[in-house]
Amino acid sequence: MNVESVGKQDYRELLDVWEASVRETHDFLREQDLLELKPLIYEQYFGAVDLTCVRGESGEILGFCGVHDGNIEMLFIAPHARGEGIGSLLLDDAVTVQGATKVDVNEQNPLALGFYQHKGFAVRDRSPLDGLGKPYPLLHMELVSTQ
Repeated sequence: MNVESVGKQDYRELLDVWEASVRETHDFLREQDLLELKPLIYEQYFGAVDLTCVRGESGEILGFCGVHDGNIEMLFIAPHARGEGIGSLLLDDAVTVQGATKVDVNEQNPLALGFYQHKGFAVRDRSPLDGLGKPYPLLHMELVSTQ
């Protein structure tokens, strides 16, 4: 598996991966939150980050990562592809190739928190609200050691 760049033609598939992943791992989000986020993700957020992905043997996107100014803004894996090392591959690329050293994680997402801690990130700060002002606390993490 290789990390490769993503183009606008992939946005619809990325959105499908995002939604499936969020529904699997972000059970604290309300349906209304997801419906509000979807157009923002597609119309604004994808274009604001440097996107990379990992594809399966048949070309389908298994996971993707978006980085902006050294921050990992999004890293999502298709539910059926979790546990196959795709997240680690994307994260390692974000750190080594794109220079990412920071990530924000929803406090209610212990799997993501554990993943980033295992990969050398540590919590540096906490915000009681997410970036949209919703009551979903964020943990601000920074890379402190490389694995």
